[in-house]
Amino acid sequence: MAAKSAAVQIEVEGPDGPRSVRLSSPDRVLWPAEGLTKKDLAEYVVAVAPALLRALGDRPVSLERFPEGVDGERFYSKNPPRGVPEYARSVKVTYPSGRSHPQLVVDEIATAVWAVQMNTLTFHPWPVRTANTDHPDELRLDLDPQPGRSYEDAVRAALQLRDLLAELGLTGYVKSSGNRGVHVFTPISPDHEFLDVRHAAIGIGRELERRDPDLVTMAWWKEERGERIFVDFNQTTRDRTMAGAYSPRPLPHAPVSTPLTWSELSEVDPKTLTVRTVPKLLADRGDPWAEMHDTRGDIAPALDLWRKDVEERGLGELPFPPDYPKMPGEPKRARPSVSRKDTEGIPDRDWYADPSRWDGDRPKE
Repeated sequence: MAAKSAAVQIEVEGPDGPRSVRLSSPDRVLWPAEGLTKKDLAEYVVAVAPALLRALGDRPVSLERFPEGVDGERFYSKNPPRGVPEYARSVKVTYPSGRSHPQLVVDEIATAVWAVQMNTLTFHPWPVRTANTDHPDELRLDLDPQPGRSYEDAVRAALQLRDLLAELGLTGYVKSSGNRGVHVFTPISPDHEFLDVRHAAIGIGRELERRDPDLVTMAWWKEERGERIFVDFNQTTRDRTMAGAYSPRPLPHAPVSTPLTWSELSEVDPKTLTVRTVPKLLADRGDPWAEMHDTRGDIAPALDLWRKDVEERGLGELPFPPDYPKMPGEPKRARPSVSRKDTEGIPDRDWYADPSRWDGDRPKE
């Protein structure tokens, strides 16, 4: 058995001077294929600190943790883990069940390094600020290539989405997902609660699908999506998060969910955006999301798309994530291929919440 590596201290700047964060087992390998260790990850976090904090700061954050590295078990910490430093703050958020409890807020880089100490690979920030946790200030869409489609196809969909957002008076910011998909974030005024923002996202997604139905789908059930790009509208619901900007992902080559300029999007190979390469990219050309929240858009035109679909096209609510209570106007929670006889007597919520019967997408790439 290899000897356990001695703990090290990581020195970082804090708001009132330097902080020292203890890192135990610094030589623990997190990405075996790349030989990247916990210490390497801590150094990555420090290297991208200003940009990472712009993405995470003043937001509730869930931690995706891998005690044995990417090949081992993962779990999500929503409550701040035990031993959280005194300088780290938290904020109370409300979940779909109506329960409330605190979540960690990553306001300084020492907190992020401490999260690495707790074996966090990926940070998942909520689309809200701590002063107003019920009203999102970002509308987020995940463009997810289904089997038979590629990253390049997701890029095509993202470029069409950018143009649609501009028509609606909104500005899209793009990043790689860290896998094959593309994430588009839009800063918005925090004037609407989660359900309104979700409906705006559905209105946008349906319009995108109408413009290119061979490329884009809004079908929640995998069996209906075909070889298209799924626009995941449920990433805008309460307690649904996406990998934060500059967050590493748990794939063998240590990719990073990386903000890009729109011109870079079509040129870059996302496989080259990794823990090893992103710090230099960021240092060389800066952060494309640095001014993202200087201007915020109004979702009213997108909500008009939703209302028009409801009133003129007879299109209504779409399925919610599995832990949600049955929502008003929501369609039956059963796969289309499941016969009425198979679901007879099974309450909708039980059917949808039982993972063995559910065919949606658990934590998104």
